[in-house]
Amino acid sequence: MKNKKITSLILIIATLAFLLTACGGKSAAKQEVKADSTDTKAEEVTVKLGLVGAIYEDLWTPAQEELKKEGINLEFVQFSDYVTPNNALNNKEIDLNAFQHQIFLADDAKSNGYDITNIGNTFIIPLNLYSESISSVDKIKDGDTIAIPDDVTNGGRALKVLEAAGLITLDAKAGFNPTLDDITKYNVKIKIEELKANTIPSALQDVTAAVVNGNYALDFGLKTEDAIYKDTVLDQKEYWCLIAARNEDLNDPEKVELYKKVVKAFQTEATEKVFNDTYGGYFIKVGWDEDLLANK
Repeated sequence: MKNKKITSLILIIATLAFLLTACGGKSAAKQEVKADSTDTKAEEVTVKLGLVGAIYEDLWTPAQEELKKEGINLEFVQFSDYVTPNNALNNKEIDLNAFQHQIFLADDAKSNGYDITNIGNTFIIPLNLYSESISSVDKIKDGDTIAIPDDVTNGGRALKVLEAAGLITLDAKAGFNPTLDDITKYNVKIKIEELKANTIPSALQDVTAAVVNGNYALDFGLKTEDAIYKDTVLDQKEYWCLIAARNEDLNDPEKVELYKKVVKAFQTEATEKVFNDTYGGYFIKVGWDEDLLANK
């Protein structure tokens, strides 16, 4: 009887040991799965990209989808004006932005002390003259009001458009960004009103005509064929739009490689297809053959 009790006790102890080992093993497996899950999540990277206008999301969607395959989450961060995105980038609120051309970046960085730079060219868009009340530039008369963007670079470009349209004459020594003070002659005695670029489309009903930035024109439903004068200065590199990053980040090899993937994902046939099929060639690819991160 005593032997039977001892045997029974041994069996109970062995059974408990097995059960404890099995539970322990199951717990470890959960931890391992959890660890694997965490590792996978850690491999995913989010890049916050600052944009201005819903149109830009359409342009960047092919890149976003392509990057997702590589574990990169390209998160769009919308801004309503041209002032905020560079400030947000410089202050590390976003990782990249893509809304401006080269001359705007140069001027904004210099004026505000931003340490940001171009890492990839995207496209060039026209700066056209639109009107809701007249059908051609020839119908603009003395006393009419023309609205242009109030920021230095887009305003300067707008004045060049007005000069090309024959409405004004600019001082030949004015430089790349002329101002109202550089107008030497009003061929038609118009009044030029400087407004915030994002407000100009909605102000069209209050002025005779207006020079409207491309993305805002598209957001407002203005088509290139509706323009009473079309911008013809499309080959100047200073007006090429771009992807901007902080110079500080370009000292980090991992971020450089990450940003190379973002640039490459944008500069594709899929993006150009959106340019042409969705927006009728309103956006024109430029500088895709330049690798601005090659030596970083």
